[in-house]
Amino acid sequence: MEFSLRIHLFTTFVSCFKVYAQVIHQTRHPGLQVLATASHYWPLDAVDGIHDLWDQIGNRPGYVNGSNINIVEGMVNKGIFLNGDNGGTFLHFGNYQNSCISDPTMCGPEGITFSFFWKNHEAESRFAVASGGKVISNGFSVYTNTYGGYVEFYTRGNNCRWKVKIVPVPGPYWTHILFSWTKKDGLKVYINGTFTDGDISGSNVTEHYGDPYPDLVIGTGTGRAYGHYVTGAFDEFVIWERALSPQDIRLYYNAAIGQAIVSSTTPRVSKEVTSTTPTVRATEVSPPVVIGQHEEVQNSQDPPSMPVLGFLKALPNRTIPHNTANNLTQAFLKSVEEVLSSPGLPEQSTPVVSGLIETVDRVMEHMVTNLEPSPSPNSLISLGGTSFVADYSLMKFPQNYNLSHYRFPTLGKNYISVPGEAFTMLSQTTIVGLFYHNMHNYYKEISPVKTRINEAADFKDHKIQVASCLISLKVEPSPALSINLSGAPLIKIVLTHVLTKEQQEQVLNQSNKVFLYCAFLDYSSNEGVWSNEGCVRSDGNMTYSVCLCNHLTNFAILMQVVPLKLTVGHRVALSTIGYVGCSISIFCLAITLVTFAVLSSVSTIRNQRYHIHANLSFAILVAEILLLISARFDPGTLPCKVMAVLLHFFFLSAFAWMLVEGLHLYSMVVKVFGSEGSKHFYYYGIGWGSPLVICVVSMTSALDSYGEVDNCWLSLKNGAIWAFVAPALFVIVVNIGILISVTRIISRISGESYKVHGDANAVKLTVKAVAVLLPILGISWIFGVLAINSHSLVFLYVFAIFNSLQGFFVFLFHCLLNSEVRAAFKHKTKVWSLTSSSIRNINVKPFNSDIMNGNKEGVTPTKMNTWDKSTNSANRIDLSAV
Repeated sequence: MEFSLRIHLFTTFVSCFKVYAQVIHQTRHPGLQVLATASHYWPLDAVDGIHDLWDQIGNRPGYVNGSNINIVEGMVNKGIFLNGDNGGTFLHFGNYQNSCISDPTMCGPEGITFSFFWKNHEAESRFAVASGGKVISNGFSVYTNTYGGYVEFYTRGNNCRWKVKIVPVPGPYWTHILFSWTKKDGLKVYINGTFTDGDISGSNVTEHYGDPYPDLVIGTGTGRAYGHYVTGAFDEFVIWERALSPQDIRLYYNAAIGQAIVSSTTPRVSKEVTSTTPTVRATEVSPPVVIGQHEEVQNSQDPPSMPVLGFLKALPNRTIPHNTANNLTQAFLKSVEEVLSSPGLPEQSTPVVSGLIETVDRVMEHMVTNLEPSPSPNSLISLGGTSFVADYSLMKFPQNYNLSHYRFPTLGKNYISVPGEAFTMLSQTTIVGLFYHNMHNYYKEISPVKTRINEAADFKDHKIQVASCLISLKVEPSPALSINLSGAPLIKIVLTHVLTKEQQEQVLNQSNKVFLYCAFLDYSSNEGVWSNEGCVRSDGNMTYSVCLCNHLTNFAILMQVVPLKLTVGHRVALSTIGYVGCSISIFCLAITLVTFAVLSSVSTIRNQRYHIHANLSFAILVAEILLLISARFDPGTLPCKVMAVLLHFFFLSAFAWMLVEGLHLYSMVVKVFGSEGSKHFYYYGIGWGSPLVICVVSMTSALDSYGEVDNCWLSLKNGAIWAFVAPALFVIVVNIGILISVTRIISRISGESYKVHGDANAVKLTVKAVAVLLPILGISWIFGVLAINSHSLVFLYVFAIFNSLQGFFVFLFHCLLNSEVRAAFKHKTKVWSLTSSSIRNINVKPFNSDIMNGNKEGVTPTKMNTWDKSTNSANRIDLSAV
């Protein structure tokens, strides 16, 4: 594949040279003289409505059968593409009964030659070209199957067949097939102008072997019942009623692909090139066929740019007129565009693209060197333009030209500039500037170890990406620049960053550290390697960079994103906090649930608020137990996946019950709504039902995202983590709003109570309420968001402490320090005591919550505990809820 791409590149440059030869020279190419001796010639590019075929030499009509036929880019102008998958598509060149074409034995000693370009799009056994005659006449066929490609000549008079195998099998690239036959030498096959194989004597076959019909067709067998049609493209079908010599075959092939005549000893360009031939498109051609030791094939380990060295040597060292140079440059860049858009370009195309960039540089340098001088000896020569591949500028300055400063491009935010003092101007000076539009897209992931950037090699596990367009400047003779990067003069490069959406997110994520390098392609080792030697990034931000360099070449901004990591000490400390805190919380939550279960018979504990506390405690308890267990499983295993699903459900349930805590508090303090029974139904639907729905949807759409990365949790890479983060953020935002509303009401009422009664305890009520509510509303999880976005150690430690101890705080504020729970426990203790003493009829003194009412023994209740009679009765509050 890599070798094919190198040849692909080479033919691109050959096509460029073809344009130059076509524009400048007007004499006749020897290969076209060979074509002129043909007996039949179908260019296959002048089909009238794709319905008529015309033989331009033999003046014989043909026809096109079927509708699945299209005009496509061919080897010479256009070609014809036959889509045989839908059936009935072929080209019929006429009936040749009792002629040399259908009966080769009638050709005499001269023999016959067939030639065509074929782009095969299938491997099944279907005829490309076929001919034959009735009764005792002869025929031939060209076809492929799963074993190879074949050319056959056969005669039924003496039941003889000549057969040659084509190696390699023609594929989806233009392949030139030429075969000749004579009675003396038998069958000879040439692929891409090179002799492949032959069959001199032939072999015996059965009497009925071959095709009995005299029709000459492309796309199917000539038999009416054959029923198979080829899928592929064809161009330049030619027949000579003589066997061409190897020299004639090579001359015709070179003319067909637009290649100039090159001597066998030196790469000399022939002066005999004509412009009367159609414009050749040689951007697709098959690899050369290797026959013994006659063809020297380039080593596949050579760098991708090496195939063009012969082409560069073959370019004429003569002056090129301005218009010709402009046309040649445009055609060349157009060919480069076709190479880049070729479907054969592999995903890992970095070496090919680097070699292509080097070749573009060399061709442009050759172009500017040979630009025709201006009539005025003291005036500069310039050639510039734009194409899909790049903006370009070629300039030639005369000796002693006063150049104060040079910038390319002259306009725009991206540019490269050379100070005037760097130019010596002691001789003619040439400058080539190129600003590539899309080359950076081919450098998606660069391994740091394959660069010459020492700083990047320190983070070898993190790939490098090109974050700007590529810009190039070549000056001959080289400018005099400072060796010291802190000195002057230096080259200045300004490039804006071109980032994908994913790259922008990585840059904005402050948990990442972004390294930007001013780099260039170093070809000192015959391949393009990114290096930052002799360059320094002097200014810029995340949107642009300013570089200073002491040399010229191809430049770009490289970006390496490295996630920030905590030191081993901090990781151990945070892990220890997490394990210890979770263990404490599990113990405390277990005590809380047991306490609520034991005291469930007491009326004050039997209300809805403690049912919510119990469900929240249970969800957190199970989630933290699973969290500790999940560390024992390896990611990617089935137990890890199951654990990730359970963790997802119970942590979502914990947040759902935190939301229920907030909604219940809102219903009691701010706005009373719904009956006790209806709220109970809704609360359980929110607390357990909504997490179940979210988990089922997430498992259905992204089951592979559970427990597949570093731990038994949701994947961070494909966005599955949002199935947890989004609901959690929603709960946090809602509960923050509820906390603010409740706090404002309590603060207002506490302030009024202080003014009326001077009760200092009422002022502390707000602070106490916030401390009590934080654990059950989950507000502390906001520190997790802050820790991720800012990567602050402070937030990481706060988040680890508060969230691992959430269960402990629930036990502390809603069980151990809760006056209702303590009073209920005392009441329950008295009942146990009386029961054990066999005292059944004693009346137990009723009790009330006093933690929020501020009541003390022997102290008369203040207005704070008579809400129904106060002026704030509209804000009816069950203070024990807080």
